[in-house]
This record gives sequence, C-alpha cells and structure tokens, in this order.
Amino acid sequence: MRKIGLVCVALCTVLMATAQSSDKAQALLEEVSEKVSSYDNIRIEFKYALNNPQANVRQETRGDVSLEGEKYVLNIMGTTRIFDGERIYTIIPEDQEINISTYKPGDEQEITPSKMLTFYKEGYTYEMDVVQDVHGRKIQYVKLVPKDSDAEVKDILLGIDQQTKNIYNLIQTQDNGTRITITVKSFKTNQPLPASLFTFNESRYEDYYINRLD
Repeated sequence: MRKIGLVCVALCTVLMATAQSSDKAQALLEEVSEKVSSYDNIRIEFKYALNNPQANVRQETRGDVSLEGEKYVLNIMGTTRIFDGERIYTIIPEDQEINISTYKPGDEQEITPSKMLTFYKEGYTYEMDVVQDVHGRKIQYVKLVPKDSDAEVKDILLGIDQQTKNIYNLIQTQDNGTRITITVKSFKTNQPLPASLFTFNESRYEDYYINRLD
C-alpha cells in the first residue's frame, strides 16, 4: 500500500484505484464492526500460531474468548485474563500469581479483544487485498498498515468471510519477520453466559500472590 507505481501516464489511474480500494475496505470493515456490535455477546474459539524464522521459533496453541460489550474473558497459554469494564485481571496458575491493573482507554498499546474491530479506525491505512477460497468459503483480505513508520508491526491482514461477514483470521507481520496468525475455529453469538463470568472473585485465589500494578 505504501508502494504506488510512479509512472506519470498511469499515476491518476493508480491513485483512483487505490482510493476506491480504500473506500471498499473501509466499508467492509465498518459492516463487520456494526454486525458484531449488534450481538448481545460473542464466544470465539481460536488457534494462535507464532512463526519467527530468525529465531527458528514456531508455536501453536488454542484459546477462547467471551465478550459482552467492553467486558471479556480470555483464556490462552494457561493464563486467564478478565476485564470487568474497569480493571484487568491476569491470572497465572503456573506461578500462582495475579496481576491487577486499571484499564486506560487512551493507551494505544492496549488492544483488548473488544477493540479488535475498531482499532483500525485510528493509526492505520487500509485497502482490499486478495480473495482466497478456504474449504469452499470465500475469504476477502483487508490489508492494514500502521501510519507510524516506527511501529513494530509491518502490516496486518484481516480475513473476512464474504458470506457471513465474520472474521476468519488475522495475520500480523512484524518488522523482524515474526508472523502471528489467529484463526477463528468457532464463532457463537448470544450465548447464555453466567452473570458472574466477567467478575473477579478474589476469595477463589487465597494462595495466590496478588500484584496490584496501580
């Protein structure tokens, strides 16, 4: 997206095509975001894969996340993260430790699951990318590039199911070549979630060290 062919005769055509692609990408992202916002809650099971060729590191794991408005519960790599709308609780059973911090909405480094479909609205440029056939599903990719040239993230590819308008996967490539891929395996909406799901109960962790970060 940063590389626009500077051929004088074709310059206007290239710029027009890029603008149209950007408009289509924005319209698609907004359609997905609006659809997701219409659900009472969402439960997603996903596969997480990290590939760092330089360090010869490959990791794969599975996780799940339940979302209701801004609140969420995320389980991955043996760790549970709860956001009750005000505080973030990171529960690490292996270390019997809990980190508690206050959520700061203005912190650009804090991309919560509930912000996954709105983070693109600031700090990124975007355009339509390739369409792939995945097991009979047409997946339209949207490419997002940070406006900040010093950002660690090189680009993000967001795969969207053309029929359902649900997210299929997210591929994040960093400047050092590391690639992180999150693939949705199950997407359920309006589930009968218990009222206590997004509430941290300190009495359940009497033997844990609680680290209050603020």
